[in-house]
Amino acid sequence: MRYFVTFPSGDEVAVDVTYAPTGELIVESNGRRLEADATTHRGGSSTCMRIDGHVIDLWMEGAPPEVGVVVGATRFYAGVESERMRALSTVIGGKQASGDGLVKSPMPGRVLKVLVAEGDEVSVGTPLVVVEAMKMENELTAARDGVVKAIFVAAGSTVESGARLIEIH
Repeated sequence: MRYFVTFPSGDEVAVDVTYAPTGELIVESNGRRLEADATTHRGGSSTCMRIDGHVIDLWMEGAPPEVGVVVGATRFYAGVESERMRALSTVIGGKQASGDGLVKSPMPGRVLKVLVAEGDEVSVGTPLVVVEAMKMENELTAARDGVVKAIFVAAGSTVESGARLIEIH
């Protein structure tokens, strides 16, 4: 899974994390493979990491995309988003809307509910459809005002990333 970490300076780093079948944690960042291992304590708020032989204790607060981190005597906030979170926030934030008003699935999953019908008038922010992915329910909303022209899915449908869900005119 790819994660994007944005530091207070504005610098962003892409980090690829893979769990090997052996249980090994494979971490790659900036084209460099790191030997890594992590153990989480205290309900997930404390993590002990070993990166290239160095042991680091991290205390974290909050939840992605805004996470507070304490490392030693240093405290800072960082933005942390997975590729899927970034795709979803693009859709929810309205950046996904194209000129033709097509709403697409930001990730593979299953349609739980279709909340509108063809011919319904919608405005920005109106809930349209709920897609379940990785046991999380994601409510997709209208990114523009208009009328629902077409619905391409039904509750129970399985969809791929980028699949057409609803068209708004």
